[in-house]
This record gives sequence, structure tokens and C-alpha cells, in this order.
Amino acid sequence: MQIESTPYGDLETWTPDEVADAMHAGKVAIIDVRTIQEYAFEHIRGALLLPMHFFEAERLPSQQGKRIIFHCGSGLRSERVARAALQAGFAPVAHMAGGFNAWKNEGQAYMGTDMATGNTIRVPGKNG
Repeated sequence: MQIESTPYGDLETWTPDEVADAMHAGKVAIIDVRTIQEYAFEHIRGALLLPMHFFEAERLPSQQGKRIIFHCGSGLRSERVARAALQAGFAPVAHMAGGFNAWKNEGQAYMGTDMATGNTIRVPGKNG
């Protein structure tokens, strides 16, 4: 994990493997800030959807019990949302480096779309 000190607090950038490990241990909640269409096509199983355009830091749930980690497609939108959350006084704040593309490249499991049927399918990761 990388930590950047900002005037509003520390911004944590987690790797996909760090996020996956924490998710499997039940320590984090993942918030996907991509569009509804992107999420519908493929997403991290169990990730909550909160598109960036609907983001309001004051409406985020408490992090009591589970840390929140934002993610998007490449890491750019999730970083913007994380910085906005910090500026609104929400801390600690974390996002995933490289976004969903990095998640898939690291071999993590996700939910995808079967192009032949349009059905949702589970795409297994490196750990089955």
C-alpha cells in the first residue's frame, strides 16, 4: 500500500492483491464508482455500486467494522472520488491502483457477461 499525505489527510492506494486479501478476510467494503453499464457488464463480486456522478461524501456509510475502498476501471475516477471524500472530511480513504483492469490482470475472480447468452457468469481467478 502506498500512502500519500494530502492537506486533507492520507490517501491510501492499495494493490488489487491487497484489496482481494482484505475482502476475503471481511475487512473491507469495495465501492465501484464506474457507470451502471460498466458494472452490469463486469464487476468485482460483492462490490457496491456508487457511480462517480452520484457521489456525495456525506452519504457514505460509516467505516466502523469495515474499511471502504473505491475502485473504477483504471484508478483515475476512484482517485478523484477518494480525494473528494478526503476534502469532505471522510477518513481514512483508500482506492485501488489500476482499477478493475489491474484486478483482472492480477488474475482476481470477477463477475462477467457470457456474450453468447447475455447471462452473468463468474470468471474464476488465480485462486479458483
